[in-house]
Amino acid sequence: MDVRTFWLAGRPATGDSSLTVTNSHTGQAVGTYSVPTDAQVEEAVAAAAAVTREAAALPVHVRAEALAHVSRRLTERADEIARLITAENGKPIFWARGEVGRAISTFRFAAEETRRWSGTAMRLDTEPAATGRLAYVSRVPYGPVLAITPFNFPLNLVAHKVAPAIAVGAPIIVKPAPATPLSSLLLGEILAETDLPAGMFSVLPVENSRASGLVEDPRLPVVSFTGSGPVGYSIMDSVPRKHVVLELGGNAAAVVLADADLDWAASRVALFSNYQAGQSCIAVQRVIVEETVAEAFTGKLLSAVGGLVTGDPLDEKTQVGPLVSEDAAIRVESWIQEAVAGGARLLAGGGRDGATIEPTVLADVPAGAKVVCEEVFGPVMVIETVPSVDAAFASVNDSKYGLQAGVFTRSLDVAFRANRELEVGGVIIGDVPSYRADQMPYGGVKESGVGREGLRSAMEDLTFEKTMVLTGLAL
Repeated sequence: MDVRTFWLAGRPATGDSSLTVTNSHTGQAVGTYSVPTDAQVEEAVAAAAAVTREAAALPVHVRAEALAHVSRRLTERADEIARLITAENGKPIFWARGEVGRAISTFRFAAEETRRWSGTAMRLDTEPAATGRLAYVSRVPYGPVLAITPFNFPLNLVAHKVAPAIAVGAPIIVKPAPATPLSSLLLGEILAETDLPAGMFSVLPVENSRASGLVEDPRLPVVSFTGSGPVGYSIMDSVPRKHVVLELGGNAAAVVLADADLDWAASRVALFSNYQAGQSCIAVQRVIVEETVAEAFTGKLLSAVGGLVTGDPLDEKTQVGPLVSEDAAIRVESWIQEAVAGGARLLAGGGRDGATIEPTVLADVPAGAKVVCEEVFGPVMVIETVPSVDAAFASVNDSKYGLQAGVFTRSLDVAFRANRELEVGGVIIGDVPSYRADQMPYGGVKESGVGREGLRSAMEDLTFEKTMVLTGLAL
């Protein structure tokens, strides 16, 4: 099997060791990749630091065209890339195709935002002392970005860090998840086709144990991390003077109220509790149902869950595939067993076959069980019945997480109330919390992180305002 190169300051490179990616469904090797040496990591950081001024000064059309080129090439290679995602991640090809489509849009949106990215002018002669003065306010990159990305969306979550960095003219070093680095290495191959200067990007598939040196390097003033809360907050604590962006976990709630379309709600909750095998921070985990419709909704939900197709991720009909590894599936299985041992009722699923967990529905779960309090990151949902809208919203907020929530209602008043009261970064009305448009602001509150993604929001997060005052003008 060929050893894939990594990307060092825009060029392919190999180190003196390699690692192999394994398909969690078949147990077979997917690909082998070269691992950078310490000297090569140093070279990449030095190159990013050296190109900082040049990168920030790149003309808008150069940055925009580079991003547009990536979008076009992802389109041309979409089937190849989707199959690679399925092979290394285990997600069904149906969802992998969707991820590629989203990455195509992410880079296209970034190209469009780059062309709109500009400073603003502000007259200061609102007071006599400032007569003849004009302020020009622009946004300037903090400097090179270290992007640490997770396994669950090995292309699009990398895109959400790379695209805004290029858009604002910030060099970026990507450290992909060791379990799924192949998609980001392919993205590096496409980036190398552009006219971006050497040092503008590197993709360094180093093991997690070697990431701390990159995190602490003062030449990388921005750390953008997507992953688990404990790791994210340990990063923030270790570099308190850096600009740290954290996209962390959740235990997303879907609220189903009495006026909801129950068929629609059941079909959406069933699918999006189990998409990506539940390995999404906005997969439906908690289902909070108003008691007047709880029995009817639960029946429809169980029917919808029972109709999901679980199996070979390369089968076009498969909706639920394996988790990223058997170890991950064993952990999820243990959480289900813990809940049942504590008194929960198992309404569906609960079984494990290797790395695959059956779509699982639990009810009457003890309040302190992990499947309620923590992020399951598996195909598991918990149903809770509540007497009112007040109780439903209180239950959503009774969590240390606050990423997104979904509310199934036809009431405009309730929709705006949800937006006021729910302690989350995003409220999705009439659908599951799993909905995300890649151009919208995306991020959480409480222990779900700090900062926002979503192209323009991320571009703002990677930059600071700089003000220039012009004096002696005839305005």
